[in-house]
Amino acid sequence: MDKIAVLIPCYNESTTVEKVVSDFAKALPEATIYVYDNNSTDGTAEIAAKAGAIVRYEYRQGKGNVIRTMFREIEAECYIMADGDDTYPAEFAKEMADLVLMGKADMVIGDRLSATYFTENKRAFHNFGNKLVRKLINTLFKGNIRDIMTGYRAFSYEFVKSFPILSNGFEIETEMSIHALDKRFKLCEIPVTYRDRPEGSVSKLNTYKDGMKVLKTIVTLFKDYKPMAFFGLLGLLFMLVGLLFFIPVLYEYVVMQYVYKVPTLVVSVGFMIIGSLLEMCGLILDSVAKKHKILFELYLNSLRIKK
Repeated sequence: MDKIAVLIPCYNESTTVEKVVSDFAKALPEATIYVYDNNSTDGTAEIAAKAGAIVRYEYRQGKGNVIRTMFREIEAECYIMADGDDTYPAEFAKEMADLVLMGKADMVIGDRLSATYFTENKRAFHNFGNKLVRKLINTLFKGNIRDIMTGYRAFSYEFVKSFPILSNGFEIETEMSIHALDKRFKLCEIPVTYRDRPEGSVSKLNTYKDGMKVLKTIVTLFKDYKPMAFFGLLGLLFMLVGLLFFIPVLYEYVVMQYVYKVPTLVVSVGFMIIGSLLEMCGLILDSVAKKHKILFELYLNSLRIKK
């Protein structure tokens, strides 16, 4: 088992990968540096190997797929995850690793948004998207994370081996943040400087397409992790709509002692029934989710024993 493993997923990062590997080797000389190449066509893997990294391959396209394989294959006391585009300075890695190794955190988040991100990042919709996702997750999952989507993080062994990765692409950071909040892992954030990609390095992130995937991930995980809140709110919405349809029918009956708007009454009853069924689904699934949390805690205990 490695003491510290630096994980660098890469797809066509030949411009920057050599510098990234060298910087982390200097910042963490005791660490083992892994570069996982994700079907690069520009010689990224060869450059990383010459720089001293252990190079492995993931042929299923997407960052989530790469991280899934990394977490599955590598055994370490502490994991540092960073991108291969040289946007995250390696000098913060030592502090992040120490927090994990001392048991103060299961996940350390490199907070770009409190530092230089908004001045360095020239893509306005990226800035808006980061703020929107942060607000949604902190509201829905009762968190206080300042940077939800940063790709610069450190993890404990327990977090890595108990994290069920479902995402294929750039939604992975959002999934990590929600999982950590829901399972009450110890979280720390440290401000890290962020620098935009150097000239010649091209972002693989599609602002709109990947942004919609992130929002979909938030909704899906909210449903899975908090079914009572999700189905309860949905059921309440249907009941309110049913009530709105029912009010004119009730008024008509009180005034005329007869119901002429039978179709409206049928629609009202239908909405009320659907709302009630959604509430019942929420109750049942909430019991299932609580059972899963109990089993998850037992699984964490077994991981600590193995370690």
